[in-house]
Amino acid sequence: MIKSMTGFASAKGELSPYSWAWELRSVNGKGLDIRLRVPDWLDGLETGLRAQLVKSVSRGNVTLNLRLTRSEEAGALSLNAGTLNTVLTALAGIEAEAMERGISLAPSKASDLLSLRGMLDTSIGQDDTAPLIAQLKQEFALLVQAFVQMRTDEGASLGTVLTQQLDQIETLTAQAADLAERRKDERSETLKANLARVLGNADGADPERVAQELALIAVKADVTEEIDRLAAHVKAARELLAKGNTIGRKLDFLMQEFNREANTLCSKSQSTDLTSVGLDLKAVIDQLREQVQNVE
Repeated sequence: MIKSMTGFASAKGELSPYSWAWELRSVNGKGLDIRLRVPDWLDGLETGLRAQLVKSVSRGNVTLNLRLTRSEEAGALSLNAGTLNTVLTALAGIEAEAMERGISLAPSKASDLLSLRGMLDTSIGQDDTAPLIAQLKQEFALLVQAFVQMRTDEGASLGTVLTQQLDQIETLTAQAADLAERRKDERSETLKANLARVLGNADGADPERVAQELALIAVKADVTEEIDRLAAHVKAARELLAKGNTIGRKLDFLMQEFNREANTLCSKSQSTDLTSVGLDLKAVIDQLREQVQNVE
């Protein structure tokens, strides 16, 4: 079973006096890029969550957001003026530097600032956070499970599309092989006529040398090798899809080979019908390559 790099999962939970909301999402990426936004006053939480994701995901740009709030009944909240001043001064400096460089920054949210360590003077820092961290880690395991399942479900649908496109490539390759076979006699007669024409108008020409040159032209126009390679690539792609797991990189490499053979087929075709099939091949291969970008 293949997996898509696109996925999403969300969940909510609570452990008095806290409540929270998770959002875990991913999009395509060349490698694995994990970005976490979790409260930094929960020591060790980010490290544990990251380790869990690394075990479950191998490719994609993954983003996790954890929004944690504390009920008002648990104690009054007050801002640490010193920390707030330091943070706002730093933000002003960053925004000024960004404006000088012509960079537009998204506005900061109060919730982002409140999650920074030392921003709030409350009993939060005095709470025993171990039970909270344990609960969050336990729930996160379930969140990742749902996240991976969605990527797997997306992968199943993606696998169906890839299989259909491989079927199209296989059909077009067979058409190309049939056209190439049917034009062999025509090409043979053309070469013979050309050879007779050259020998009849070139006194003293070496017949063997002329025949060798014409044979070389025939070899350069032969597309049998390209057709055989396309068929082999289709077989290799099907085997990868049947194998499943993390096959995105290998499929991406195969797409380059598919495209190379289709390009060569078009350049060597010397036939309107064969060129038309080659162009159809290139179009389907390009569609296949776009879908392959989604495979983990």
